[in-house]
Amino acid sequence: MLANKSLLYYCNIYTKKKLAIFLAFIAGYTDAVGLVKWQTYVSFMSGNTTQLGIASFYDKIETISTSLLVIISFIIGIYIGTCLSLWKKCKSKTITFYIVSVLFVFYSIVSYLFYLPIHLSISFIGFTMGMMNTIVTAIGNLNVNTDFITGTLNSLAKNIAHYTMSNYSNEKKEFKANIIYLLLLWIGFLSGAIICSFLLKVLENWVFILPATLLLICGITIPINQLKKQI
Repeated sequence: MLANKSLLYYCNIYTKKKLAIFLAFIAGYTDAVGLVKWQTYVSFMSGNTTQLGIASFYDKIETISTSLLVIISFIIGIYIGTCLSLWKKCKSKTITFYIVSVLFVFYSIVSYLFYLPIHLSISFIGFTMGMMNTIVTAIGNLNVNTDFITGTLNSLAKNIAHYTMSNYSNEKKEFKANIIYLLLLWIGFLSGAIICSFLLKVLENWVFILPATLLLICGITIPINQLKKQI
């Protein structure tokens, strides 16, 4: 039940599929920034949890603190984003797009003007990514997590298995569609990481302006009639 209640619950499936791939691109891009600049994932919490476990054994205080901070910040971001999606007084169904975009811009300006400690940076961006994670959570009956690629690959393999073993044409058609979509979702994340590798040295402190701009455009261009449908 909770998986379906994102702010874009009333968007049609086609729109949500495009959005999810778009958000996966941003997640891959942002995660690559975190890994290159701070040696910390800002949306891949499985990796941070692994680092936390290893660092705890070897008493690496710096890694323990950064891993814990980004995990906690990410959780808080998801909590705030989910509360927004459940807040009945919230009329704008694209508000999270604008909030996340503003947070990226705010961080870019502050980091350009002042030196920001690593702990503050990863906490802020981890929180921002947690919020973004709540924009699209399900597409039809398919649960989606735009920054959890392990889950995406897991679903991809399962759908391939179902497609291979099914004897019914309708089921095969559905599984085939899921396979193509999940593959595109993975490619979206990978493309974001690749693009970041090219732009990081060019944009430097303004590296988050790209996802901020893309999210703003996305929030503005979502068809309003689809958001109002069934409300």
